[in-house]
Amino acid sequence: MDVSLSYFVQQFCSSPVLAVTVVLTLGVIFVNGWTDAPNAIATCIATRCLSVRAAILTSAVFNFLGVFIMTHINASVASTISNMVDFGGNTEEALVALCAALFSIVVYSVTASWFGIPTSESHSLIAGLTGAAIAIQNGVGGINMDEWVKVLYGLVLSLALGFLSGWVICKGLTILCAGMDRRKTNGVFRYAQIFGAAAMSFMHGAQDGQKFIGILFLGMAFANGQSSVEGILIPVWLMLLCSTVMGLGTSVGGEKIIKSVGMDMVKLERYQGFAADLAAAACLLFSSLFGIPVSTTHTKTSAIMGVGAVKRLSAINFGVVKDMVLTWVFTFPGCGLISFAVAKLFMFIF
Repeated sequence: MDVSLSYFVQQFCSSPVLAVTVVLTLGVIFVNGWTDAPNAIATCIATRCLSVRAAILTSAVFNFLGVFIMTHINASVASTISNMVDFGGNTEEALVALCAALFSIVVYSVTASWFGIPTSESHSLIAGLTGAAIAIQNGVGGINMDEWVKVLYGLVLSLALGFLSGWVICKGLTILCAGMDRRKTNGVFRYAQIFGAAAMSFMHGAQDGQKFIGILFLGMAFANGQSSVEGILIPVWLMLLCSTVMGLGTSVGGEKIIKSVGMDMVKLERYQGFAADLAAAACLLFSSLFGIPVSTTHTKTSAIMGVGAVKRLSAINFGVVKDMVLTWVFTFPGCGLISFAVAKLFMFIF
């Protein structure tokens, strides 16, 4: 398969379906940078370590670097997403179904973010792909369970490991700094939390950027008449394109989401914010290295809950947590059903 930029541009101009797929994919990446990336910097802003503008710019830069560098080093998450479903041997229909999946993700994510509730683009993506695959195959035969089961691993990791890591790191810092001057440690943790926010942004790009690179790469394969991308290396220009779009999306911001995650769920001090960022970034790094797609939103919010639980469980605003959990619970059936219906409609029209 020819994966050069010149050939891609030629295909983009000659194939309307591929053009729509590319635009939708880049739209989803932009929305992801807009709605998910604020989770990475929410705690840093809530503890007043950085202003909103400075934090958003920092996050945009490190999201860009995370997508580009991590995909170049280890693209196992992109591989998992690309091989999770089978759209069948008819690559024209497969490309149409892929368009439907992406369309459903945009509709679902923008609607949820309008209400200031953090969305899981990771789960929206997985649900959208699954719904479209079921539609085109008329059954669950198009789901590769060996790859799909990694999603279940990701659910456990993002919740359990995120919470546990947040609790352990925060508890350790509490013990370590027990006899220190609070004013001095606040100054240290201000810079430590800026580092933590940068690390969290980097790993957000590494995780979520790879997922959408895998989808765009799959669309290119369908346009080339190939039903899979197994054994084909992702080109550098594609990494740059996706990382740039995600960085631009992040620069738009997401102040409602920042307020929900960083200010409403738990009232954080600087050392707690650093603990939450470090715990979430470590969990995302572990998952990325093993090709497990996880929700950055799940991971960060569970880490914040773990940090809050060090003092007392009542420090957590469970009303906000409940809203988030309900959103996650509805993502799979909601986005999956939208994708299934739109895929059937698109295949009928086109």
